[in-house]
Amino acid sequence: MLWLAMALLVTLHAPLRAEPIELESFDLVRSEDGLTLGFSAQFELPRSVEDALLKGVPVYFVAEAEVYRDRWYWRDKLVSSATRTWRLAYQPLTRKYRVTFGGLHQSYDNLFDALASLRRVVSWRLADAGQIEDDGHHYIEFSYRLDTSQLPRPMQIGIGGQADWTLRVERFKRF
Repeated sequence: MLWLAMALLVTLHAPLRAEPIELESFDLVRSEDGLTLGFSAQFELPRSVEDALLKGVPVYFVAEAEVYRDRWYWRDKLVSSATRTWRLAYQPLTRKYRVTFGGLHQSYDNLFDALASLRRVVSWRLADAGQIEDDGHHYIEFSYRLDTSQLPRPMQIGIGGQADWTLRVERFKRF
């Protein structure tokens, strides 16, 4: 009986770890128009992030992609850089979630649908055709993350070192 009580106590006080972001798909497409990226991420918001969202704190997700060209004589050359930022907020008066991307806003009735809208990107142009050479000496560094630097300053101090707030995935791919 004592063993069961100890096991229960340990599981109750064990720190909860955030589930990592997984990339279900990551596709680079070269065409006559240039280089485009499509990706699909799979993740769930940790409970502490969801609680902050429900209390009116907007959260931001950022996707960054940098295209480099290999050079043997110097540092690799940055060919192109692109960033996308999504703002996810809960509006208590209307009980809706709002996703903002650029100047566009979309409202959703539930968190599942709101997250689905920012988990997937199709045909994101990273570079023009003239920037990419056909010699096969290019690579991309990609990251998709929950951006805590855009949270209110007092909250940034309070979440330092908490695993729930470190949702991130990175990918490196040659093409």
